[in-house]
Amino acid sequence: MKLVWLRNDLRLADNPALRHACAGDEPVAALFIISPAQWRQHKMAPVRQRFMLAQVDELGRELAALGIPLHLLRVETFAEAPAALADLCRELGVTQLYANQAIEIDEQRRDHAVSAALAEQAVSCHWFNGCCLLPPGRVLTGSGEMFKVFTPFSRAWLKALDEEGFVIHRAPTPRGEPLPWQLLAEREWVDEGLGELTADPRWPVGEAEALRRLNIFLEQAVLDYGETRDFPAIAGTSVLSPYLAAGIISPRQCVAALQQRLGYRPQSKAQPGFVWLNELIWREFYRHLLVLIPTLSMNRPFKPETASLPWSWDPDAFAAWSEGRTGYPIVDAAMRCLNATGWMHNRLRMIVASFLTKDLHIHWRLGEDYFMSRLIDGDLAANNGGWQWAAGTGADAAPYFRVFNPTTQGQRFDPQGEFIRTWVTELADIPAAYVHQPHDWLRLKGRQDYPAPMVDHAVARVRAIEMFRSLEK
Repeated sequence: MKLVWLRNDLRLADNPALRHACAGDEPVAALFIISPAQWRQHKMAPVRQRFMLAQVDELGRELAALGIPLHLLRVETFAEAPAALADLCRELGVTQLYANQAIEIDEQRRDHAVSAALAEQAVSCHWFNGCCLLPPGRVLTGSGEMFKVFTPFSRAWLKALDEEGFVIHRAPTPRGEPLPWQLLAEREWVDEGLGELTADPRWPVGEAEALRRLNIFLEQAVLDYGETRDFPAIAGTSVLSPYLAAGIISPRQCVAALQQRLGYRPQSKAQPGFVWLNELIWREFYRHLLVLIPTLSMNRPFKPETASLPWSWDPDAFAAWSEGRTGYPIVDAAMRCLNATGWMHNRLRMIVASFLTKDLHIHWRLGEDYFMSRLIDGDLAANNGGWQWAAGTGADAAPYFRVFNPTTQGQRFDPQGEFIRTWVTELADIPAAYVHQPHDWLRLKGRQDYPAPMVDHAVARVRAIEMFRSLEK
């Protein structure tokens, strides 16, 4: 018996571990492990948990239709996984375990412990690259080291992909008679302590849904992506991040579909489609960094010298930011959208991260954790990379003296205030001319239903620069 351990790769197509396990005639079973306490420790958002478990249900039905049973184990923490897996392998008569590699440090330690435990009962483990087009360690500098700077990484990544190419693994074919599948909501031991298992209808699960979104984006928006991607009121992005984070679609499938749409693989900014491909390369870069620098998984900065920055931990200021009460409309709209939907446009993520770290001078770790606790697409590598970039502590960080002005960012990327008025209901009736600086207009109307700016951006910017300059002394 072969056992496929599914994690953040909840798909049939282009799943290397599943594909290799299904080679040959030996019986195959699949496994998903539910770890509620570990998920809470990792700040996994409830909306992400529901999305992931809804996909487990969908995948369980699809595997059952192929004659492949999906087993569920519940262990509260990763520390319990080796013993639980060893017991299941004995029960099922498993001789080989197949899984796609994890990149986060806790997950890597868990997998090493599983390998050791299974080796004691002669179960061999086979690990595959399922999360990147090119596995960490493949894209190297001329001296044989992994990259720490994005631009040369991007060039080397494109060259390596041209040299190696890539293969999309086919979904497995039926291996027996269809099997029954019991919904997770009908299993009391699964539901206990997890809350409502029903997924948000705004985020339908399934590989077909992920491919549908990808194809719509490629047909309607990818050619204009460079011009529209920064405007949150415009449907200019793929909105595929939740599906990539859960592994419902793979980055290989995205690049293959892009190539099919364009008839070529773009190589530079001058070619249509490259800007979106570059975002996928950023995703790869942050995942490679997480393997190169395990301390990134441990709340440490990429730039060690920035660990001594005098960040604030002000709980009242943090609450105002997280609840969308800063008095800066674009920041407040973005945070209220996140809290209501579990998703935030990428431009807005940069704006609110800059505001928290450079205007309020609050430690990026608080923002990183808050995002993970709310985002449906929470992904450690991308989230940590984005927050450290914004805070000036990370790889390819903008110079520390580059600080986003939240007012001008709003004016530039939501010029008519459409996004702001959608989420900051107090400003729903304000004229566009005042929407980014509404306070004088509100005073003339005798209204006090929207807060005054909690900080003076010009003053806060100077202090942020001084914080970083102090590191040079």
